[in-house]
Amino acid sequence: MKEFTINKNDSGQRLDKYITKSVPLLPKSLMYKYIRSKRIKVNGKRSDISYKLNENDVVSMYINDEFFEKAKPKYDFLSAGKNLNIVYEDENIILVDKPTGILSHPDEDNYTDTAITRIKRYLYEKGDYKPDEEASFAPALVNRIDRNTSGIIIAAKNSESLRILNEKLKNRELHKLYLCVVIGRLKSTSGLIEGYLEKNEKQNKVYISDKVTDKSKHISTKYNVLGYKNGLSLLEVELLTGRTHQIRATFSHLGVPLLGDGKYGTNAQNKQFGGYKKQFLYSYKLAFDFKTDAGILNYLNGKEFEVKDVWFKDAFFNGTI
Repeated sequence: MKEFTINKNDSGQRLDKYITKSVPLLPKSLMYKYIRSKRIKVNGKRSDISYKLNENDVVSMYINDEFFEKAKPKYDFLSAGKNLNIVYEDENIILVDKPTGILSHPDEDNYTDTAITRIKRYLYEKGDYKPDEEASFAPALVNRIDRNTSGIIIAAKNSESLRILNEKLKNRELHKLYLCVVIGRLKSTSGLIEGYLEKNEKQNKVYISDKVTDKSKHISTKYNVLGYKNGLSLLEVELLTGRTHQIRATFSHLGVPLLGDGKYGTNAQNKQFGGYKKQFLYSYKLAFDFKTDAGILNYLNGKEFEVKDVWFKDAFFNGTI
């Protein structure tokens, strides 16, 4: 028999989800059987599969020791790079300036060296993340940006912060602002762009339309023109909806594609301005604007964080692009 005391990060999840993560060798069919037959109890009593665990609950498991046997863990994130540009950090969150060329999350081609694995390695080596003491929680990203986009990403250090920030992001109480350079000139110096976005999975590309379809999703994008020089415009953009490639596809749809964007612009256009292979897009500012209670994160309300050294900003105003 083994007992597990639920810590703060593991609270709030269903009993069956917790067991699946903490005892991965136990087959699900046996887990459900053991819960029903009271070989798995919560606080000494029979519990429902869907019971949501509370902090300090005690989960008792009267099951064979073989299900608890496991090799000494090998943490894949320790193979991640160490380079991390930290914009802000406290006991609950960390803001990181992700460089171009790094994925936010692992994919099939790159599992180890991503933004989140670098963050896990940093927190582990610092002593803030102790996976041996966590049955299920790991530091997690609240937002993500494309591999070819630089800028601020948010990671939560505990489950309560992750829950709160996911809710705030959904309710548009986090404002993410981007800088970008587009080829050409917009008709207005500021505006709100509404439309509908539909993704072509085979092409891994999205298309913008003024008309809704069965598969399209509504998009909303605010922009301000900060400058115009030598046939290029510098824009500040705020995403009111966060869709795949929204900024890139939106301005391409308007006839002013991002400089260096080969997918939504053209090589011929980019060659006119130096043949850049890297898109001029940066998630440079994050503002916390809570309209409702944010619990342990209320102290962040009203704060703004900004990357000062955006690699193309000075070059634009100096006319060296």
